[in-house]
Amino acid sequence: MSSLFVYHVSSPEIPHKVLTHLEDIAATLAEQGIHFDRWQTAAPIRAGASHEEVIDAYREQIDQLMTERGYTTVDVISLDRDHPQKAELRARFLDEHRYSEDDVRFFVAGRGLFTLHIGDYLYAVLCEKNDLISIPAGTPHWFDMGEHPHFVTVRLFSSPEGPVANFTGNDIASRFPRLED
Repeated sequence: MSSLFVYHVSSPEIPHKVLTHLEDIAATLAEQGIHFDRWQTAAPIRAGASHEEVIDAYREQIDQLMTERGYTTVDVISLDRDHPQKAELRARFLDEHRYSEDDVRFFVAGRGLFTLHIGDYLYAVLCEKNDLISIPAGTPHWFDMGEHPHFVTVRLFSSPEGPVANFTGNDIASRFPRLED
């Protein structure tokens, strides 16, 4: 189940707020400029579907976002617990960073934890199948795929090469909960 945990930066042990209803999650994140939504596909996607099949299944929603927000590139990332570089890939995004363009992800399968650092608060968003999150350019955040990752995501970008992470040097990510497997 998708969830939002809101922490004050001074209290990583206990969230101030925990939300599990889509409308509550979306409204709370919208107050911070974060778009959160849920997409459905008309046809189920089979396990092992190609990247093209995944994109085609959500073509209408993808095209609408690309038109509305000017994204030019779409791709699919698929990672599972058997991936030989899962530990290195996980470590790459566990430190706080920001992008010069929006970070847009749609979860086709699996889950991941995005934690957004906005002012004195952290918004830890557990995204699961059918969740779309759009994090505006410049928003400090990190992503945890867990020790045993399992996810398929569609990503949208403004530039053909995709976003480049600019790390903040802040160690705040090490003080807050990670994704539990």
